Amino acid sequence: MSDQKIDVAVMMGSKSDLETMRPAAKVCEKLGLAVEVRVLSAHRTPEETAAFVKDAVRRGVKAFICGAGGAAHLAGAVSAHTTRPVIGVPIANGALSGFDSLLSTVQMPPGMPVATVAVNGAENAGLLAAQIAAVADASLAEKVAAERASRRQKVLESDAEVRGETRK
Repeated sequence: MSDQKIDVAVMMGSKSDLETMRPAAKVCEKLGLAVEVRVLSAHRTPEETAAFVKDAVRRGVKAFICGAGGAAHLAGAVSAHTTRPVIGVPIANGALSGFDSLLSTVQMPPGMPVATVAVNGAENAGLLAAQIAAVADASLAEKVAAERASRRQKVLESDAEVRGETRK
């Protein structure tokens, strides 16, 4: 167990999910949040998953982001061990292209909430975790607002560019 502060835990059921989940960690780190990334399975490492969740809470975690494909039970397993916000990222794999993961993530029983983003929506999960943490942190709220403004500006610049090209 570590004593290092953690704001957001990014968890995934398999190392093969890392590329899909990396944007969650990147956006959180960009906004100045301390992130820990772990591979833990709801089914294959349930004791280790529970221990990590409890330790992360002790170290001040503000939100968990959990990505999993197939049965996608990681977010629910994490939710069972904490009252901190849990954000599920359904991961597309197999014949159903993530639809099975989406259904597994959103179909939580009453009392075990898991916020869910789009299939492979790790970047939005990171932004949502930052917004959750920003409720109690004015400096972070300013960073989140600046990130949103930056994304708006990029769209407006693209719009101006396209309008200019279509007039040619």
